[in-house]
Amino acid sequence: MAASPSFAITNARVLVDDALRDDIAVLVEDGVIAAVVGADDARVAACAERVDLAGGYLLPGFIDAQVNGGGGVLFNDAPTVETIRRIGDAHRRYGTTGFLPTLISDDAARMRAAIDAVATAIDAGVPGVLGIHLEGPYIAPARKGAHDAARFRPLDDAELELACSLRNGVTVLTLAPEQVPPARVRELAARGVIVCIGHSAADYAATRAALDAGARGFTHLYNAMTPLQGREPGVVGAALEDAASWCGLIADGHHVHRASLRVALAAKPRGRCMLVTDAMPPVGSDRTTYMLAGAVITCRDGRCETADGVLAGSALDMATALRNAVAWLGVSIAEAARMASAYPAAFLGEEHRRGRIAPGFVAELVALDAGLQVMRTWPA
Repeated sequence: MAASPSFAITNARVLVDDALRDDIAVLVEDGVIAAVVGADDARVAACAERVDLAGGYLLPGFIDAQVNGGGGVLFNDAPTVETIRRIGDAHRRYGTTGFLPTLISDDAARMRAAIDAVATAIDAGVPGVLGIHLEGPYIAPARKGAHDAARFRPLDDAELELACSLRNGVTVLTLAPEQVPPARVRELAARGVIVCIGHSAADYAATRAALDAGARGFTHLYNAMTPLQGREPGVVGAALEDAASWCGLIADGHHVHRASLRVALAAKPRGRCMLVTDAMPPVGSDRTTYMLAGAVITCRDGRCETADGVLAGSALDMATALRNAVAWLGVSIAEAARMASAYPAAFLGEEHRRGRIAPGFVAELVALDAGLQVMRTWPA
């Protein structure tokens, strides 16, 4: 593979850790950030190519831990390298440079095909693929959402081996604590699987037991889980109380009320709430209907739902999620950008390579204009 040309990105408002700075340039060589230097540094003029952003924002590329589809395709329908590539291409238009193809509850054969496809995609260098998110099938029928309950089954020894079988990337597994005992959660965590709690009717005690056993996050907080109540905190209460776990937030205006999103930000320590899309085939395509678990899903005005009004993923992209976070949640552009990059990178254990604009980090970057619309993404 030919080496990437060196270039300098100039005349931008660059997010460097906690600050947006307009007096620096970013030097990139062979796909890595070589240096962050003063705008008038001699190395800028010496670069073979200079990219002038005309005062736009330069942010770390977005990292999405829950991507079911995009570009008109659904990962479950065809868990292949080509499907993964098409989904990644669609989301990269919206600044997403790292993602987990997400398989919604399915049978063992489809799970195995999905895991193999992700492993092959990573080996082949398909841009952006960081691993896989298995959303189910070890979840609760009472909180199934649009999942097919006929696919649900216990996490026995064979299923555990399957869930742990990705050899070269991150595995996130969403499960319901009342369906999977703490000993199994502990074993999954010990083998490197990032366990998330979701699609669960568990009470607070069962949720707390899963966290104590090694669960690290909550899949689309508030949705498809027991709510916070005065005498029974439920899954939501456990999530908001726990300082160590991460919570994925779908900021599309359909899944969660804006006030509830603000409550999560107020309750959790900074850095533990991250933006996710739960995206479906309409993202990056003109497609407005698709099939999921035998049901026709229709997307209207950004809302994806069954004929009965059950939400079935989203039509959200990460750039829109960032804009919504700024507009609705009272966070700065810098903090919204971290919710879309640095925080999910930390959740996935990638914080030493991705999610920051700093020397030695992978040069996965997105340029936004003054209206926070995507102008360009690296790698292209």
